[in-house]
Amino acid sequence: MTLPALLLVPGAWHKPAHLQHLIDELDGVDVHTVSLTSCGDDVNTLGDMFSDAAAIRAAVDAIDGPVVVLAHSYGGIPTTQALAGASNVRRIIYLAAFQLDAGESLLSSVGGSPAPWWVMHEHDGGAGDYMTVDNPADVFYGDVDAALTEQAIADLGYQRYAGKTQELTEAAWKGIPSTYILCEADNALPPFAQELFAKRAEKLLRLTTSHSPFLSQPAALAQMIKGELASV
Repeated sequence: MTLPALLLVPGAWHKPAHLQHLIDELDGVDVHTVSLTSCGDDVNTLGDMFSDAAAIRAAVDAIDGPVVVLAHSYGGIPTTQALAGASNVRRIIYLAAFQLDAGESLLSSVGGSPAPWWVMHEHDGGAGDYMTVDNPADVFYGDVDAALTEQAIADLGYQRYAGKTQELTEAAWKGIPSTYILCEADNALPPFAQELFAKRAEKLLRLTTSHSPFLSQPAALAQMIKGELASV
């Protein structure tokens, strides 16, 4: 069986490098990644949710043939915006991700208040405000090996705040089948919130992991992903 290609979309503060252990487990799969414009090491060049969506759509359009898109955490938001009408996308996999509807934003979906672990930084008179994370070891990597956690924290970028407040104008999951992978020991996106998002997906799968199974259980996550690719 020829599997569709796979595009991996990281979450806020994260980069494709964070997904390498998962990629290593996806033998036999044509894996692609995309960097979010809203995350980076230079606060002067950070994009927003809509430029993230444009980058994701460009990555999908560059793949010749069918593709499944897996989006982690915040990455689910620009993915949902980007893929409406993408004819080669066969399924969206939301990994502990925000599966929002048109008119919603990340902030509105969690009650309108920033998470207590968001550390806000003002930049350029407020136009370029960005965020870092307080105690990422506990928030993101509760079940990850200590050495891997240390490296993952070192690789985190700055995150543009604007992407947390911008409302979706599209909801690609209404026209593309979707699967939700719920992380049951998640300290970043509480499982009860994931349960609500997952009601919008056609299929629900579960992992007993923190927010970052691509680091704590990459082999198990890879097998789950391969099953979804084969089902397409």
